[in-house]
Amino acid sequence: MKKTTYANPIVLERADPWIYKHTDGYYYFTGSLPGYQSIELRRAKTIDGLKHAETLLVWHAPKTGPMSQLIWAPEIHYIQGKWYIYFAASDHAEIRDRDHHHRMFVLENTSIDPMNTEWEEKGQINTATDTFSLDGTTFTHQGKLYYVWAQLDPRIPGNSNLYLSEMANPWTLTGKQLLLAIPEFPWEKQGFAVNEGPAVLVRNGKIFITYSGSATDENYAMGLLWAEESADLLDGYSWHKNPEPVFVSSEKNKQFGPGHNSFTRSEDGKEDVLVYHARPEKNEGIDPLNNPNRHANAQVFSWDTEGFPVFGEPVAYSADI
Repeated sequence: MKKTTYANPIVLERADPWIYKHTDGYYYFTGSLPGYQSIELRRAKTIDGLKHAETLLVWHAPKTGPMSQLIWAPEIHYIQGKWYIYFAASDHAEIRDRDHHHRMFVLENTSIDPMNTEWEEKGQINTATDTFSLDGTTFTHQGKLYYVWAQLDPRIPGNSNLYLSEMANPWTLTGKQLLLAIPEFPWEKQGFAVNEGPAVLVRNGKIFITYSGSATDENYAMGLLWAEESADLLDGYSWHKNPEPVFVSSEKNKQFGPGHNSFTRSEDGKEDVLVYHARPEKNEGIDPLNNPNRHANAQVFSWDTEGFPVFGEPVAYSADI
């Protein structure tokens, strides 16, 4: 069967792309905006349509305070009849200032249609340790709401690990906070020792969590965790980690540093789609976090005979940018 193909890049200069396909037939898209000061929401009936879609700045950072700088990696979710946007923010514009690091926050919108500025700030997602944290995402399994995120632990070498917790509501963690994964393999520690950008996919009797590792230049790549659907997700022994990355740079297709992905479904609902950012060239002479050339891409992926995702290789752009 021929796979659906998309006109990549689907949105220019949008790192950390997130797509949510709602029951109203729209694909809702958000991602990190260059300048890192606002949250943009766009929607279209097709994935390709997102490039020139209806677009709205739904929230802007205040001038001061913990949410005033470096607005990173927003995600839109629809939970229990309400809309939520999760994002990370800092109180300081200097990325490398170790005294001023990101924390995680959430906005709520009770409207049926989220394309408005009526987003209420629900505050910070508080974790057991008050340290650098970002890239929170949620999923529901067996009637329970879970939260997965990346965080620094000063006791563990590296920049960020992955954690998992149940939620009492969409802005409050409850109970055990499980250390899910740390950067341990060489591919996760190029430039920086990083596990971040988790995204959840439930298929074939398993809970899959993709994540990204290493610095955000051409070394950035995607890894894979998984547990059985029937397992206790807050038991560390339930989880397994692939020692090799599952999605990496492609010299042939000029796609570098693919990662910080999300998942959606094709327009006919029959195919799984990987949404990710990548650069059209290697990053040189500039801090990669200040280089806006991470573009959002989408491609259909397949499954192997054991029920695991096969992401393949980042595809080349379908047109010049």
